[in-house]
Amino acid sequence: MSLLIAGTIGLDTIETPFGKKVDILGGSAIHASIAASFFNPVSILSVIGEDFSDEHLSFLSSLNIDSKALKRAAGKNFRWEGFYEYDMNQAHTKKTELNTLLDFDTKLPADLADAEYVFLANLDPDLQLEIIDQLKAPKFVAADTMNFWIENKRSSLHKLIRKVDYMLLNEGEARQLMDTPNLPLAGRRLLDLGAKGIIIKKGEHGALLFTRDSHFAVASYPQDSLVDPTGAGDSFAGGFIGYLAKTGNLCEENIRCAMVVGSVMASYNVEDFGPDRMRRLAKKEIEQRFEEFRKFSIFNPINM
Repeated sequence: MSLLIAGTIGLDTIETPFGKKVDILGGSAIHASIAASFFNPVSILSVIGEDFSDEHLSFLSSLNIDSKALKRAAGKNFRWEGFYEYDMNQAHTKKTELNTLLDFDTKLPADLADAEYVFLANLDPDLQLEIIDQLKAPKFVAADTMNFWIENKRSSLHKLIRKVDYMLLNEGEARQLMDTPNLPLAGRRLLDLGAKGIIIKKGEHGALLFTRDSHFAVASYPQDSLVDPTGAGDSFAGGFIGYLAKTGNLCEENIRCAMVVGSVMASYNVEDFGPDRMRRLAKKEIEQRFEEFRKFSIFNPINM
C-alpha cells in the first residue's frame, strides 16, 4: 500500500547524560519514515536547506524512502538543540532555528495525492489541513501535534481532528488540549471532535488507544539501554502506520497489533543518538522484540 509521511526534517544537537551529538539527522518526518520503512516503502514530504547533505539523502534512499517530494529551499536547514537530564521523559529546548521550515511547500506531486495511508507528523495544523485537502481517496489518515500548536492554533487543530481517522498525541498534550487531567475523559472528548480513534503516547509507560466502542493499553519495553529518547514518539507512529500500510488491515485487532509494533520501534530508537540504532537494526530483531511483547502481555483468566 502507498504510504506518505509529512513532517519536519531537522539537524539536531542533543545532549543527554550519555553524551552529546551535533547536527545529527532528526525531525518528525525522519524518525517516522525510518521506522515505517521497515514495513512498507515510504514517500516523504518536507523541506530541506542548502546545508542538508547528500549523505543524508543517500541514507534515506537506502531505506526505500522516496525523497522526490523533498523541496530544497535557499538558506539553512531547520535546527533544534536540546538536552535531557536523568528524567528522559522531559526534553529541554535550548534553541530552535526554523530557517527553511518557514518555506514548507505542501504541494503534492500528482502520484502522492493518491496515497492510501498518510501520517501527518508534527507540523503547523494549517499545513496538515492543506495536505489532507489534496488527497484523493485515502484509506487511513493519522496526525500528530505538539503543545505549541495547542497553545496557538487550537481551532485549526479541532478542524484537523475532524478530518483524520486517528489522532496521536502525548499525555501532556491530550490533557492540555481537552482541559482535563483525566486521560480517559480526554480520549472521549477527542473522539467527540470527530476522530475514529485516539492514541495517547505515555513515553516509558506505553500508550493508550480509545475508540467509541473500546479501549486498549500497550506497555513500553522494559528498557535497559536508554541513550536518547528524541524521536521515540515519531518512531512509534512510523512503526504503527508502516505496519498498517503493509497489512492493509484496519480492523481493531490489527490496530492493536500495529500499536505494539510502534512500541517495538520506539524501544529501538532510544538505544542510540538520533537514527543511529535504526541504521543497525535488523528485521529479525524487530520480530524477536515483538515476540517478547506478546509473551509478557499474556495472562490466564482469573479463577475465583
